[in-house]
Amino acid sequence: MEQTFGSYLKQLREERGWSMNQLAHAAEISGSQISRIENGLRGVPKPQTLRKIADALDGSYEELMKQAGYLETEQSLQQPPADMAIPEWATSKDKRDFKKMLEDDGELMFDGIPLDQEDKQRIKDVLTGLFWEAKQMNKRNKKR
Repeated sequence: MEQTFGSYLKQLREERGWSMNQLAHAAEISGSQISRIENGLRGVPKPQTLRKIADALDGSYEELMKQAGYLETEQSLQQPPADMAIPEWATSKDKRDFKKMLEDDGELMFDGIPLDQEDKQRIKDVLTGLFWEAKQMNKRNKKR
């Protein structure tokens, strides 16, 4: 059985011997938010919240992102899906433009350092999650 993100976070917290309030204080988020995450009453936190939690626990941000489903695991990288998980509401323009951006084979650099294929894949995974999250938020805001 696959572990949920909430139970994974609880395990990390308990391994350090921390209470929910101690983690919340260290991560500068509310104790109720930690409780809702761990008890499955709240969905997976945003990447910004995961960064705060990783920093507070002195843990791996990348591992939290993988557990939260933002990054692909090594196993899924070996067997990529036939098509990226594109939400049903995405238009053909969304699909075409985003796919072109992600698949550009030009040399990429970050802070003057060339990126290898593994670096590119990690960046693509993070950007994909953030992009679709932003699109959903924009759609919700327009409906109001």
